[in-house]
Amino acid sequence: MSERPDSATPLLELRGVNKSFGAVGVLHDVAFKVYPGQVTALVGDNGAGKSTLVKAIAGIHTIDSGEYFFDGRHVEIHGPRNAAALGIEVVYQDLALCDNLDVVENMFLGREQRRGGLMLDDDAMEQQARETLASLSVRTINSVRQSVASLSGGQRQTVAIAKSVLWNSKVVLLDEPTAALGVAQTRQVLDLVRRLADNGHGVVLISHNLVDVFEVADRITALYLGRVAADVPAADLNNSRVVELITSGRSGDLGVASSTTAQSA
Repeated sequence: MSERPDSATPLLELRGVNKSFGAVGVLHDVAFKVYPGQVTALVGDNGAGKSTLVKAIAGIHTIDSGEYFFDGRHVEIHGPRNAAALGIEVVYQDLALCDNLDVVENMFLGREQRRGGLMLDDDAMEQQARETLASLSVRTINSVRQSVASLSGGQRQTVAIAKSVLWNSKVVLLDEPTAALGVAQTRQVLDLVRRLADNGHGVVLISHNLVDVFEVADRITALYLGRVAADVPAADLNNSRVVELITSGRSGDLGVASSTTAQSA
């Protein structure tokens, strides 16, 4: 795991972000940072605001107020295309892969390369798919021309992650990438998550599995009722403290429980 130098500029930074749906406030003054070469674990109970935060980063939800910075520059995000153009990719839990297509076709789905503007450039896409998998040291997929339907859960997750880095992405958000995977497949995916960061990507890992979190995370950001309860190096926390932050919003000198209690009183 990497140590962030104090002078490092975050690849992605949100400051004072608020988001409501009607009268229901979901995110409250959220500050969030993602650094190059690091895995930031985003943890929180159901309803804590994780999904809303991810969708705000991805441009699916427009923030009500706050500031969005990418690579040190203030930017305006008005939709998913804006976020993708910056180099932000999200791998959702359902993976959005098509079983009837092969690995190459899935990796280029919606972004197919063509020759002369008409014919698909299958050779170029296959070569680029191979190079992308090789850059991530992926050896678990025998052929990029096998159908996704024939892949295991871990292999499917690998294809989805490789697809996310195919387009020169800088920040990759992974939503529960090890959910429903066996021990061996989980090991493969966690190794890939670590390699993403080691290759210079800023990685956000959304997970309920704290064993996985402590396995790969450099930093942990805990959300509680839409507020950041903690944003600290993973080495400064342990399993029980993270559970306290998730369930009560406070652990020792960290947390927001007192402020949220005061506001709800």
